[in-house]
Amino acid sequence: MPTEEGKPLHGDSAQLPFHALQYVEQHSNLAEQLAHSIERSCWFFYPSDNYALIATMTKVLPSDGSSKSGDCRNRFTYFSVISIVDDQASSVLEEKGRTKNMKQYGWVVLLRAHKAFSFISWTVLAFWFFLKNVKRRILFLTKREGSQGRGKLFKFIRAIAFLTFLALMFEVFAPSNKLNLHVIKQVDVGNLSHRAYQAWLSLRVDYVAPLLIAVSRFCTILFIVQSLDRFVLCLLCLWIKYKKLKPTIDDGVFDAEDPSTFPMVLVQIPMCNEREVYALSISCVCELDWPRERLLVQVLDDSDEEIIQLLVQREVSSWRKKGVNIIYIHRHQRIGYKAGNLNSAMGYDYVKDYEFVAIFDADFQPKPDFLKLTVPHFKGNPELGLVQARWSFVNKDENLLTRLQNINLSFHFEVEQQVNGTFFNFFGFNGTAGVWRTEALKDSGGWLERTTVEDMDIALRAHLKGWKFIFLNDVKVLCELPESYEAYKKQQHRWHSGPMQLFRLCLPSIITSKISIWKKFNLIFLFFLLRKLILPFYSFTLFCIVLPLTMFIPETELPVWVICYIPVFMSLLNILPSPKSFPFIIPYLLFENTISVTKFNAMMSGLFHLGNAHEWIVTKKTGRTSEFPNILQENTEDEMITRRSKKKMKLNRIYKEEVALALLLLTAAARSFLFADGVHFYFLLFQGLSFLVVGLGLIGEQKY
Repeated sequence: MPTEEGKPLHGDSAQLPFHALQYVEQHSNLAEQLAHSIERSCWFFYPSDNYALIATMTKVLPSDGSSKSGDCRNRFTYFSVISIVDDQASSVLEEKGRTKNMKQYGWVVLLRAHKAFSFISWTVLAFWFFLKNVKRRILFLTKREGSQGRGKLFKFIRAIAFLTFLALMFEVFAPSNKLNLHVIKQVDVGNLSHRAYQAWLSLRVDYVAPLLIAVSRFCTILFIVQSLDRFVLCLLCLWIKYKKLKPTIDDGVFDAEDPSTFPMVLVQIPMCNEREVYALSISCVCELDWPRERLLVQVLDDSDEEIIQLLVQREVSSWRKKGVNIIYIHRHQRIGYKAGNLNSAMGYDYVKDYEFVAIFDADFQPKPDFLKLTVPHFKGNPELGLVQARWSFVNKDENLLTRLQNINLSFHFEVEQQVNGTFFNFFGFNGTAGVWRTEALKDSGGWLERTTVEDMDIALRAHLKGWKFIFLNDVKVLCELPESYEAYKKQQHRWHSGPMQLFRLCLPSIITSKISIWKKFNLIFLFFLLRKLILPFYSFTLFCIVLPLTMFIPETELPVWVICYIPVFMSLLNILPSPKSFPFIIPYLLFENTISVTKFNAMMSGLFHLGNAHEWIVTKKTGRTSEFPNILQENTEDEMITRRSKKKMKLNRIYKEEVALALLLLTAAARSFLFADGVHFYFLLFQGLSFLVVGLGLIGEQKY
């Protein structure tokens, strides 16, 4: 073989002509890919100038001699260029090159086919898993609830499905009876169907369409105003970052060698049946870096289970033996929920000796330097009543539900709370991870039990009294997000019914207060109406009711920019504080419209003082932490087995409101598809599927 006459150039590209260099540059990536794929050398022949590009893949074994399949970190690709000086060698290599290149391109085709097949199989398996879970949900619910539960739930869903399906069928078969639903004209009224057709046209044109048009325009205006508010908030947040406008403290505020220079701080941990997390908060609070003689910890246990009371008492006793100044308080009558618990704890005589009160819920895990980062802000600032820290979540990546919650709460803290604290010195207290001046609590009237948002209530009354607030975006406290949709739904109901209760009760006080007109405008319009009432109202009304109805009312139509461009723009603004969540922008947009049903219901119940407005349910926790394993109480083996068996018997609920709306949206999507309404079809389809997934309990933590 004359290949021995080949002369390696050892990478000296200066000896290659320009077009040969172009060839090498174009094919080097493909050569490397092939070399890694087939795990051997591959080469490309450039016949016009007798040059060949060779890519050689080599494996470098680690010192221990181990090598894992598919480990690209131990692979290196070397390139070399061979100059062929013999014409016979050139022809031989050219012929062999054609054969080898065909094999190599065959490998590329197979690899790409494998990727395509993997994607298709993954999609099919995901859809099959979805259908399997739907079947299991319905069958299990049928066995568990019996005939009575089955009648209440399935008759409701069947009725909604029948009505929407009937409307769609009427649209489909109307043209066969010469009934054009999009044209208003006189028809022969002798036929019964024609009479019904004429009556429906008159009703639709005279009453239904004008009402729907008015509602859609009103909601669109609210939507635009809400979008502008979000945009301005984001601009102000960027301005804060650009100007570095954040609260600062002086070094050496307290003398570490003289504990008497540290103020007296009372730390309260309210809890109720917090079996999974009570040890987390108690241990973290007891490890706060603060002189022990200047710190008192109150564990406010409202648990009604004796076993949990004993476990919490044992935890408190263990820390007391270690020298921590900690006491256990239990109320025999749980009146006023969390507000009543905190108010009762503030009634002890020794509380007057403590200048500041720090509050942590049972699942919060403050770092040891929390007090040293928050309390110094009060020094030299007698008008400061509250210092609020930011929440950080240990389980934000646990499932899709927690990821979507993280988007909302990241925007709330980094944008809303930071902007309001910087420019207005006011924001809603988050109920935990904050430090109050004791005098501000007393001056504001203490904790009241009139609403389910006692934290926002006392913050509002303190603001009306002239107290100022500071939000620390850099001080973060670990906590948990609800991992199941049921727990999240109950939490959102409380968070959205409470502000409307408070608005109804405090509106006269806001109007008659001595604060400036600008602060009154901020409280009434921006804080309550725009961000607490308008958002759930237009989101539910516009996208869940008006939009699907416009598919059956041809006189009304929502433009594409309302259902597509502005929602995407709003979602982008919400994701700015958590850029890693950008891949979830579409699920986030759909889920926000889905949860608007719960928010709208809660808002109406709070505003009009309906029956479930005062419902206060403790959010379920799991006891997760990013720093050490779950700290759970010691349980016997039998007890653990019993708890696990009970857990297996639970199953995610089916939510009839979400399922009914899913049927409405999917029916509207079918109508949109049949009449080629474009973007409306895709929005209605995916929004209907998101309602169906949520309604069947297929999002968040799964219980089997």
